[in-house]
Amino acid sequence: MYEPPQFRETRPEILHGLIRTHPLGLLVSNGPEGPVANAIPFLLDAEIGPNGRLRAHLARANPQWRLLADNPASPVLIVFQGSDAYVTPSWYETKRETGKVVPTWNYAIVQVRGTVKVMDDQDWLAQQIADLTVSQEGTREAPWAVTDAPAPFIQSQIKGIIGLEIEISEIHGKWKVSQNRPVADRVGVAQGLESEQHSSPDMAGLVRSYGGLDGN
Repeated sequence: MYEPPQFRETRPEILHGLIRTHPLGLLVSNGPEGPVANAIPFLLDAEIGPNGRLRAHLARANPQWRLLADNPASPVLIVFQGSDAYVTPSWYETKRETGKVVPTWNYAIVQVRGTVKVMDDQDWLAQQIADLTVSQEGTREAPWAVTDAPAPFIQSQIKGIIGLEIEISEIHGKWKVSQNRPVADRVGVAQGLESEQHSSPDMAGLVRSYGGLDGN
């Protein structure tokens, strides 16, 4: 990933936070006919290993897991996409001063690399779906639990999936959130994002925090 220094994010708690907030990652691996990619939700065990460990599962009918099992030493790439937003030059003070501006796109993204261990163990899979469910249902007013469904039905569903464990060997973050613009332009971007209902309020907050505008 291209990482200009001003956009590079290295703090583990920030990188891990994006993964937890945006757990649907794109799993990319190599196959005999080229790259293979599937979007699946991940769980992060941050305390395991120097960079953490990811857990996920694929449908047993999905051929990607067999490619991973056949090439256990081959690294995979997982991409987690955070907040993003189009940035119009109309928000820049520089537009009014010189006109020398162009559109861009702001985004926060984390890329992870590691090797995969395929998990074909019913107890592991049962724990995986229980943990994944709690991670998404835990804050709901009336959370659904795996035990709400009949046990034989859940067992039949577990038979249809295969587990993945990925020890994270590398983790990289890129927060491109207008830090490279003059202060007046950063203010304009934050205000512009906040004024448009279809824009990302999360991105406006990132522009303010990374651009040193929290007091504005």
